[in-house]
Amino acid sequence: MTTASASREQIISSSRVRLGAMSLVLSGILFVLYPLLRPFSDESSLQGAQAFASSAWILAHMLGVLGFILIALGLLCLSSALQHTAARRLASLALVLTWIGVGLILPYYGAEMFGLRAIGQEALRQHSSALLSLVDTVRLGPGAIVFVVGLGLLAIGAVLAAIAVWRSGTLSRWSGLPFALGFVLYLPQFFGTQPIRVAHGLLVALGCIWVAVSLVRGQYPQSPLLQGQAPGSGKHMADKDAHRVSV
Repeated sequence: MTTASASREQIISSSRVRLGAMSLVLSGILFVLYPLLRPFSDESSLQGAQAFASSAWILAHMLGVLGFILIALGLLCLSSALQHTAARRLASLALVLTWIGVGLILPYYGAEMFGLRAIGQEALRQHSSALLSLVDTVRLGPGAIVFVVGLGLLAIGAVLAAIAVWRSGTLSRWSGLPFALGFVLYLPQFFGTQPIRVAHGLLVALGCIWVAVSLVRGQYPQSPLLQGQAPGSGKHMADKDAHRVSV
């Protein structure tokens, strides 16, 4: 490989890492905004119908959808960054499982976003909460099974990604821990109140941002000056130190 080709490849790789890091950071922010902006109310009442029909309902869920898409992009770049490490196979498997998981999750979000919005609008039009009995039909139908499987695959993918980060030798070992924990807890957090769900979003954001920072730092090896010697002086200094010890 010529010097020009190597330099071009390094620039492309660096750009991918920055893109992946940016995707992870944005994803983390969106996972906080999603529960923060989502309307919470008594969903068996007209107040719930009003929440379903609101613009905030659509906006919040759309932010969640974008968060999942950006996670998939971020793990693509993480996998690319780890291709020359011992963790490359784990990183690739994590990427595949995450992509499949996200693909299974997003249709459920579409039903939650637009299906419940239509129910809420019709309930308000009729000024009757009777239609809200259909909410559980939408949420607990066959789509719920697909959703749970998707979240399970995403959780496994996040755990494998964390293990890959730990074994890579190039990224901060602990950065993958909150990332994995956040997605393992993604299903249970749905049963919590808004403060719990926002706190969970902050955990996911911490994991995403920490992995992003680790990715960016990982592409810049430690400076020889920080190691206390110039690149070409290592052997000379070692010989000199050995001579001092022998004296």
